[in-house]
Amino acid sequence: MDEVLVVGGGIGGLTLALELRRRNIACRVFEAAPDIKPVGVGVNLLPHSTKILAELGLEPALARAAVETAESHFYNRFGQLIYQEPLGRRGGLGWPQFSIHRADLQAALLERAGAVELGKQCTGFEQDAAGVTLRFADGSSARGAAAIGCDGIHSALRKQLFPQDGAPRYSGVNMWRGVTRWQPYLGGATMVRAGWLATGKMVIYPIRTYEDGTQLVNWVFEIETPQYQQWDWNRKARIEDFFAHVADWTFEWLDIPAMLRASDMVLEYPMVDKDPLARWTHGRVTLLGDAAHPMVPRGSNGAGQAILDARALAEELSQAAPPQALAAYEAKRLAPTSNVVLENRRNPPDAILREVYERTGDKPFARVDEVISQAELRDMSERYKRVAGYDRGALQPPQGTR
Repeated sequence: MDEVLVVGGGIGGLTLALELRRRNIACRVFEAAPDIKPVGVGVNLLPHSTKILAELGLEPALARAAVETAESHFYNRFGQLIYQEPLGRRGGLGWPQFSIHRADLQAALLERAGAVELGKQCTGFEQDAAGVTLRFADGSSARGAAAIGCDGIHSALRKQLFPQDGAPRYSGVNMWRGVTRWQPYLGGATMVRAGWLATGKMVIYPIRTYEDGTQLVNWVFEIETPQYQQWDWNRKARIEDFFAHVADWTFEWLDIPAMLRASDMVLEYPMVDKDPLARWTHGRVTLLGDAAHPMVPRGSNGAGQAILDARALAEELSQAAPPQALAAYEAKRLAPTSNVVLENRRNPPDAILREVYERTGDKPFARVDEVISQAELRDMSERYKRVAGYDRGALQPPQGTR
């Protein structure tokens, strides 16, 4: 087979390169950026994706760089515990859940994936019965057996395949993100979701641990708002833009206002996605990750679905020529990822917070069991895991490790 051309050197593109090279399938990776910079903040790698990364030999590197998330806690905006559950191996699955800085994850992937051709902004493609030719903004081109768009929500390949696709869909929720070096809270391995979108919601989890025992804590603030600016992963913002909504969130388990004031950086962007496509593949060209199925980041699942895409596509390319392999990949992954996109809109894990907010009228409770049962909360959590593909039925531990 001639080379597979991978457009985009992010998480999906690099994982695909690893998967292809593991199967002795030649590939070239093209990245629009002139250099690889440590951009972004935290990423959650759910067990369905860490299983794949472990099989690629990355688990030791991830374990050194990341925090193995042990449990998830849900609180109302008054700091009252609603629900908690163990995660990853602690939750009986065969693989861990890692919380990691995006730059650390990309560095681990780059170390194994091999060379990436930088400064190669793809502007379009041409294909025929024998192959695909990519065109780049610098006037160069590349020829291969197939082209895979791993270039994100603003994918050049997606735009050419679907010229009527339109702009991203705003969810009605704006987001601020940042990181703070802070003392461990709740044991140092807990993901917290607190509040609700109508009045302000926070997601907090550690992504690095330093030698002095402090941690780099990733935090996200989200709130419903009709106004937003153009989607941009790296647009700088200020704590003051939203601080009034959480100024009194000082709890026994964490002083959130103090943590926010000590933040190293703040980024702002609206939470957007796109409606699922009816198809991704046209002949020798297909899409992967956010280029195929951009989703609102409310289930910690965007990176994970891209990793699952990469595994499925590489498996198909190891068994058939590109047109047939790409069609088989689409048949395998289109429906599951469309379901995740829609579930992230309707009932992601933080829907637990919505239920309590609505049932209490945004007031403190005496006992959470008088508001909602633990069984109902557990069912809500497990439903999302089943849709996303990391429930216990899908991820039983390997034999001999239980």
